Amino acid sequence: MLGIIYATVAGILVSLQVVFNNQVSEKIGIWETTTIVHLLGLTLSASLLFFAGDGSFSRMGEVNKLYLVGGFFGAIIVFSSMKAMSMLGAAYSMSIMLVAQLVIALLIDIFGLFGTEKIHLDITKPLGVVVMIIGIIIFKCRG
Repeated sequence: MLGIIYATVAGILVSLQVVFNNQVSEKIGIWETTTIVHLLGLTLSASLLFFAGDGSFSRMGEVNKLYLVGGFFGAIIVFSSMKAMSMLGAAYSMSIMLVAQLVIALLIDIFGLFGTEKIHLDITKPLGVVVMIIGIIIFKCRG
């Protein structure tokens, strides 16, 4: 249940972040906004690390260096989501992002990529993705 709550909070905050970031970028620019967003995120993360950190940087040598590229993804995500929202609107761009996330997550799970446990593929999983895509098409159609 706690996992569902965390996922819901993340989904809500991603949606709000896209809208908020887009509003800021209209005033100061996309890369300026991306920089501010990540500086504020760093400030919060460093503060939480100081008070609630439960790991150790001393184990960085054990981390596959490929996974550190994930840090760069944040800047690309913020930039891309702002561009998408300004071009497509909040609901349509978020719908496409959700389907893209679901498809990639499904592929990661099916093939056990990046050290994840493989899951069994049955018809319901790809069917769910198709239903979401049909939903986006219906959502976007103007009668």
